Amino acid sequence: MRIVLVGPPGAGKGTQAAFLAKNLSIPHISTGDLFRANISQQTELGKLAKSFMDKGELVPDEVTIAMAKDRMEQPDAENGFLLDGFPRNVSQAEALDEMLKVESMKLDAVLDLEVPEDEVVKRIAGRRICRNDSAHVFHVAYKQPKREGVCDVCGGELYQRDDDSEETVRKRLEVYHTQTEPIIDYYKAQGLVVTISALGQVSEVTGRAMEALSRDA
Repeated sequence: MRIVLVGPPGAGKGTQAAFLAKNLSIPHISTGDLFRANISQQTELGKLAKSFMDKGELVPDEVTIAMAKDRMEQPDAENGFLLDGFPRNVSQAEALDEMLKVESMKLDAVLDLEVPEDEVVKRIAGRRICRNDSAHVFHVAYKQPKREGVCDVCGGELYQRDDDSEETVRKRLEVYHTQTEPIIDYYKAQGLVVTISALGQVSEVTGRAMEALSRDA
């Protein structure tokens, strides 16, 4: 299957993408991973992307598209892939359509993870990260540490990242509504959108997604 995963920040896209890709035996292609890999390997695309990022500028669509194209042409993506973070806007969606058309391929589904805006704010603004190890993540409502402000794993101080503040989260949501949400209508016109609720336990959401994709297949 060839799937695009969309949803607002805090919808759990990264978590669901990993589970779905494993269940469907297809690679999870994340924009963040693509950028990190290209930059660390110092590819031409990575150097180009870094030159924009170092200036605090957005990486142009054509660079992101080229990275995605290169990754989708790898042997492990021959029988399908799950795209997470790409396409991010309608221009990228149109470019993806053209890429697939050249290869006589098409998308099977666009999975839209739906979550209320207030829940997004609650999920992200409630996160607390360990200063010693960013992999140790807690939450003021969903995963409270045994001692307030102290990491259960290593005893490090827990803090809220600047980009997890409510004000920043709402700004990120505005960007999502303006730039990314229009691709849902773009794909709805092609009859590809499958919308599911992203509320509940991770396994429940994965189950919903797998059921919806199997119905749509």
